[in-house]
Amino acid sequence: MRRKIYPGEQSQLHASMTPLILASGNPGKLREFTHFFNSLPESHWNLQLKPPNLDPEETGTTFAENAQQKARSVALATQQWAIADDSGLAIEALDGAPGVYSARYADTDAARIARVLQELDQIPQASREAAFWAAIALSNPQGEIQSLATGQCPGQILTAPRGDGGFGYDPIFYVPELDLTFAEMTYEQKQAIGHRGKALMALRSQLDQLGYPG
Repeated sequence: MRRKIYPGEQSQLHASMTPLILASGNPGKLREFTHFFNSLPESHWNLQLKPPNLDPEETGTTFAENAQQKARSVALATQQWAIADDSGLAIEALDGAPGVYSARYADTDAARIARVLQELDQIPQASREAAFWAAIALSNPQGEIQSLATGQCPGQILTAPRGDGGFGYDPIFYVPELDLTFAEMTYEQKQAIGHRGKALMALRSQLDQLGYPG
């Protein structure tokens, strides 16, 4: 069990931790990754968002390629350890689209959902298999990828949105195992069954095996 850290120890602890730059400018993503690393028994990482002037490219053809590209780019630019993730929705009837273009499929979440539903308009429910994918890459300061973890959550695309939670494609992504869309799940349910949660679990196992800080 993690020992309680008292106020007088905070600055000393912070100074002894290894900086880890998250290749994102999203504070919500920083909270999610910080929560993950704080859950480790002996974490020595000090997570920070990337500098705002850094805008790593995402020109890969797979989630894994993009995650590695972003992690490597930020690590080399900051000369620190860096971590990056890339994720998206792959629909079988659309030959894997929107895939790595999930966030760029339209200008808003509502528009992205509308586009997917329109493109699947003639596809019956039984043939709407899909999966959410996530890849997380960890790079050392020299730009060498030290860990790459992936996670997948299979499901189906509904004909209409369900649920008020989540974001992105969550309201139309249905998981038969729980009879819920991502937008209907609690945070704990989504973490346990979702693609990013599975990728983080795989990353944790790799960190344990490799013996890196945290």
